[in-house]
Amino acid sequence: MKPISRKKLIILIGIMMVLVLATASGVYAASNEVDNSSMFYGTGWALLPPMITIVLALITKEVYSSLFIGILIGSLMYANFNLLGMLDQTVSIISSRLGDNGGIIIFIVCLGIIVALFQASGCTSAFGRWALEHVKTKRMALISTTLLGLFFVIDDYFNALTTGNIMRPMTDSKKVSRARLAYNVDCTSAPICIIAPVSSWAAAVASYVPPEVDADGFVLFLKCIPYNFYAILTLCMLFTLAIMNFNFGPMRTYEYLAEVKGDIYGGTGDLYAASKAVEENPNGKVIDMILPVVVLIASCIFGLVYTGGILEGAGFIEAFSACDASLGLPIGGLIALVFTIIYFFARRVITFEQFTEAVPNGAVAMTPALLILVFSWGIEGICRESLGASVFVANTFANSTFPMMFLPAIFYVLGAFVSFATGTSWGTFGILIPISLAMFGNSAANPLAVITLSATLAGAVTGDHCSPISETAIMSSTAAQVDFMTHVMTQLPYALFTAGFSLVGYLVAGFVKSPIVLPIMVAIMIGVLVVMKQILKDKPIQEPIRYVSQKAREIQAQAQQE
Repeated sequence: MKPISRKKLIILIGIMMVLVLATASGVYAASNEVDNSSMFYGTGWALLPPMITIVLALITKEVYSSLFIGILIGSLMYANFNLLGMLDQTVSIISSRLGDNGGIIIFIVCLGIIVALFQASGCTSAFGRWALEHVKTKRMALISTTLLGLFFVIDDYFNALTTGNIMRPMTDSKKVSRARLAYNVDCTSAPICIIAPVSSWAAAVASYVPPEVDADGFVLFLKCIPYNFYAILTLCMLFTLAIMNFNFGPMRTYEYLAEVKGDIYGGTGDLYAASKAVEENPNGKVIDMILPVVVLIASCIFGLVYTGGILEGAGFIEAFSACDASLGLPIGGLIALVFTIIYFFARRVITFEQFTEAVPNGAVAMTPALLILVFSWGIEGICRESLGASVFVANTFANSTFPMMFLPAIFYVLGAFVSFATGTSWGTFGILIPISLAMFGNSAANPLAVITLSATLAGAVTGDHCSPISETAIMSSTAAQVDFMTHVMTQLPYALFTAGFSLVGYLVAGFVKSPIVLPIMVAIMIGVLVVMKQILKDKPIQEPIRYVSQKAREIQAQAQQE
């Protein structure tokens, strides 16, 4: 029997832990009554677990165990160093979070299964062939890749895997480097999902908003969209670079190699050549992908307004504002999944065997996201409820003369640092969202509270975009079939460029408290790119620095042996 890989073993253990905790929720949920009996409650020590998590993630470059150790330490502090009390509190907090947010897990699993069904049906390959025939220029190849990414706003994993695999043959034919494709795919995953109301990200953010806040979590998410400078500037950056046919930093060299020398890989060769013997389904059509996605979006919107009371007479806007995302999105996901299965069987594009393989494969593909989500729920619950981190923050700043207008910029930098260290936006949400809201006494009535929360979300995405341990970056490079570290190092200058404008935007927004800052920053950024193009126009291209990862070397060695 072939030995199980380390990655598969971690995923298997993760699935078992989630199942065990879910089963235990019925036993421990009743005991989840938080009190202030801990000697650390409401003190600065309540911030120790997330700090330990960040340090461990920096040292080990592994986020799952870092989050879990942070939970254990927080539980031990809550139990006043009683070992049995620590175990009880750990299971109690995580299992109660599973019970409160189980619908989000259902939604994410549904997305994974739909992606697997798409691949089995051959519709993604059909769309790629259609794009290959109708897209004639490199500029249109990049723009169409961005537009397709905007279509798959439901989930970042769903987005990256689908967009990259569909558009790769077409961008190859137009001499777009694989590094540039990976950047495009990465930019239309997390940065776009964080401003998409109908997405797993909206549900996740809403789930992290503490119940004592005087506003619904989903409504707060909607209010944050105009102030999410990094996400919107990243989208503007994509279109501007494509229209201008301009690149800078290491990406400029990789694009030069692709256009002039025909080397789309940037010198590494095709690292995935040994894994391309995949049988494609010739029966799939473009409509087989478009129709289920349209149904998915429509059914999610229906699920949201249904939970907001639209069938009880509420108006659409009123129902959307009062919706329950943790219930509405899984309703939409299940409707879309059932429709997709029935439709594919009716079209006879998948067999029963393909269906039975797609269901577990799709669910397993989402396990990393589920683990991060569950563990970040846990550390958020430990710090906020058990140790009173939000109480400490609120008391600290209640009578402080600290200039609050600087909070958006501070939380943007803090969010970027935590996310960079842990490699996950969602884990950062769980740590920082309760703290950022506690700065304003858990009241969202202050416009600065919304801007600070937006900066926290934007910072988390920024750090995730730059991190060498980001799951989204890994999936984007895998979908584009390029060396992972090549993707990270070519994307980094672009991400830092956009982050710089975002930071300035939050410094200004803290004073003016108006979304008018955003169009001003967009105009300035585009102007700077135009000037940069003129400056770099005659500058010679240098050979690329090789950032080949260990994974790339292993793939190359395996290919040579075969």
